Amino acid sequence: MKYCTQCLQPDTRPNTVFTAHGLCPACDYFGRLQSVDWQERYEILQDLLQEFPRKPGQHFDCIIGVSGGKDSTRQALWVRDKLGLKPLLACLSYPPEQVTERGVDNISNLIELGFDVVLSAPAPATWRKLMRESFLKFTNWARSTELALFSSVPQLAMRYKIPLILWGENPGLQLGDLKTLGRTGYDGNNLRYMNTLSGGALSWMLEAGIQQKDLIPYQYPSPAAFDANGLQIVYLGWFLGDWSLVNNGMYATAQGLRIREDSVENTGDLLGVTSLDEDWVTLNQMIKYYKFGFGRVTDYVNEEIRLGRITRDKGIELVSAHDDACAPYYIASFCEYIGLSVDDFWSHVRLSVNRDLFTVNPDGRITRKYKVGIGL
Repeated sequence: MKYCTQCLQPDTRPNTVFTAHGLCPACDYFGRLQSVDWQERYEILQDLLQEFPRKPGQHFDCIIGVSGGKDSTRQALWVRDKLGLKPLLACLSYPPEQVTERGVDNISNLIELGFDVVLSAPAPATWRKLMRESFLKFTNWARSTELALFSSVPQLAMRYKIPLILWGENPGLQLGDLKTLGRTGYDGNNLRYMNTLSGGALSWMLEAGIQQKDLIPYQYPSPAAFDANGLQIVYLGWFLGDWSLVNNGMYATAQGLRIREDSVENTGDLLGVTSLDEDWVTLNQMIKYYKFGFGRVTDYVNEEIRLGRITRDKGIELVSAHDDACAPYYIASFCEYIGLSVDDFWSHVRLSVNRDLFTVNPDGRITRKYKVGIGL
């Protein structure tokens, strides 16, 4: 395990490759951003939008996937108020046991801000069964739900005959998932190859006894379907020089976003502005940490280090203290939902721990072998 020489990105992030100088893809990209002409990029966006004129009978210029959180709130407002477009906002709704009250409030806030929002809700019984199977098979309960989340937007784009899909950040450039890179920095049609969506999505679901007719919400449209419907995903983050976790959070909060109030010791959420529509993501971030050596705090501090708002040493302090944060009550509520005991939850997690990076002690505690900021 090695760390980026600038931030705290480890080379264990899936689909990432460091430069010869030891920089992670996100830091390498950030360095190149310093010479970008943002007005020129805005003009590129204006020219690009001309390729997707609203057709007769089409009520919307574009579609944006939203959770009601910081990124989607900023995108929706910027697209409407800056670009002058009429977007349809598409939200995948979680079942009542999973969605948070703040998540409901944040979607309501978008509606109150004047947006048209369409909600899709996969069958709750299938959702619950797939979440349990995802956890037991991959120790990643979100494997199935993220398939539904990412698939819902292009599916709805085809249903409403809206060819232009506007997305937020480019995961290849801004996170380092290089398989998602397209023909240009704003081309998102290779999003289908990101770690979340790849890897035989349907086979394990069918093996779990789910009927194919019940898996429609979990099927990302094929390249042929994209071509037949003329779909194009465009990363808005490529055009915004101030796109960042913190900036988007501040902007959206000023527009009525309700943020998380639980402590960083319980959530690993340094500012309370990420994944606001549900809380079980907290335990998934903890598990990600045990698999790859980085969690939610790492993603926070990496951006802050690049922007010069904290030092690398301060980042090391925060990551060391909170990257595995997850309050027991989040684990307990998740286990109750999928029908698993907390003891069985931890037994399964310990089996999935990366033994190259961590030691599982006889008393069940999991401890790092590496040193944050240095690696192995």
